[in-house]
Amino acid sequence: MRLPTPRWRHAITALCLTALATGCTPEQVPAGLVYCSEGNPESFNPQLSTSGTTLDATSNQIYSRLVDYAADKGAIVPALATNWHISEDGLVYNFTLRQGVQFHSSERFTPSRTFNADDVIFSFQRIVDDKHPFHAISKTGYPFFDSIGFASQIASIDKISDYEVAFTLHDPDASFLSNLSSAFAVVLSKEYGDQLLLAGRPELIDQYPIGTGPFSMTEYVKNDHIRYHRHPEFWGKSPQLEMLVFDITPKSGTRLVKLITGDCSVSALPKAGELPVIELHETLQVQSDPAMNVAYWSFNTQKPPFDNVDVRQALAMAIDKQNILRAVYRDTGVEARGILPPSSWAYNDSLKAQEYDPKQAIKLLEQAGIKDLELDIWAMPVGRSYNPNSLKTAELIQSDLANIGVKVNIISYGWSVFTQKLNQSDYDTVLIGWNADNSDPDNFFTPLLSCGSIASGTNRSRWCNTQFEEIISQARQNTSKLERATLYQEAEGIMKSQMPLVSLAHAQKQTLKRNNVMQLPVSPFGGIAFADLTIKIAETAN
Repeated sequence: MRLPTPRWRHAITALCLTALATGCTPEQVPAGLVYCSEGNPESFNPQLSTSGTTLDATSNQIYSRLVDYAADKGAIVPALATNWHISEDGLVYNFTLRQGVQFHSSERFTPSRTFNADDVIFSFQRIVDDKHPFHAISKTGYPFFDSIGFASQIASIDKISDYEVAFTLHDPDASFLSNLSSAFAVVLSKEYGDQLLLAGRPELIDQYPIGTGPFSMTEYVKNDHIRYHRHPEFWGKSPQLEMLVFDITPKSGTRLVKLITGDCSVSALPKAGELPVIELHETLQVQSDPAMNVAYWSFNTQKPPFDNVDVRQALAMAIDKQNILRAVYRDTGVEARGILPPSSWAYNDSLKAQEYDPKQAIKLLEQAGIKDLELDIWAMPVGRSYNPNSLKTAELIQSDLANIGVKVNIISYGWSVFTQKLNQSDYDTVLIGWNADNSDPDNFFTPLLSCGSIASGTNRSRWCNTQFEEIISQARQNTSKLERATLYQEAEGIMKSQMPLVSLAHAQKQTLKRNNVMQLPVSPFGGIAFADLTIKIAETAN
């Protein structure tokens, strides 16, 4: 039995029929694709969130960055900046900007000029300058940028000419260029911002987005769908898709049904237990891609008894991670020894896996004077690429801790409520994770474990260690890869000894797709991107 036909499906059908009526063959019909996504974005500006759901819906579809990271080349590549120069002291980054780049048009806004230096300065001054008219509009701050201390890094952002911008830093930072390639470092339209400010509605810049990306957002119905159309004047290679729809479907099982029935062509975040079902359908495929991520169980170290390192070590020892890998990940993940995945150039091969020793865990709790411990585990209600089934993971941890006399309550909310409550930091422990935004190891250390990232909310352990902080600061200022790797490995050793979090697994990115989707390039970083997708039109049209 097919699910009811949603409104956006009629729009894609009309697109095909109109093209055929004008003499197109099926092979020439403009392509439309439906992606079954797992939830609502928190915003349509990725500067304001670190949620993977938000990044998927915004960063690579709507916006562009100064530079991108090409995973196949392992290098930073031009985007809105065609080239750049770094001063000998590592303090000044001078970018030459691409000319003739068009912003999106919408019912609310028609641009009168192309992209230039004013847009770059507007986009980043909003983040770093608390007196900027758009700075305080974000009620959540700028989590990624706050977590890396971006505002304190920047001495100035200067317009050299209409197509040249210089960022001057206070101190050298080897991760700076990589951070500008992250999914969060998008460029907004200053002209659009000025128009909204004049109208007294500046908050609309994050709700009705205008970017320079391959697609423009044309409709959003909460809990139902997001519709995008191809940007006809996109500066890069024009996408094959004319229309893209995100069908918001929180339940994994329902996404699978929609994929089987053809209501979706691509589906997000399958559970490992669903993968055998795919093998029964010849029209479906599982696409597995390398990823830079980590799933972890984080302790709120500012809340007793989790402020006691012996308690944290005891709880870590009680977890059977191999059982979690078998039940939750099957063949899609590997055990995490630290927070860096094996594909990182700073990965420490000699780092030992966490010992599973329930008897020693009981002794440590006794030594700490802890009896009848009861704790909450907050578990994400949706799957993520780093953890396809957080609730199942929580149940397995609950069973493990029961074996050492610890009672566990599993807490979960809808995704938007979960993220809001998580930011209030009123939890004992939380099952969460991190998808890297770039290839620099600092992207794991500073956002997740630095003292500065406590206020931004990305340090879910709320752990601050001065020795750890000094080491990762030295690593950021060092330009030698070998020396940086050594420093990060030292920092990881401190983290393991203090155990603010238990690293669980590194997982592959799993995507489900129909056979008519010929190519779906998936980066190990950031959100999903549909600009380079290749689809077999004839099957779609029939």
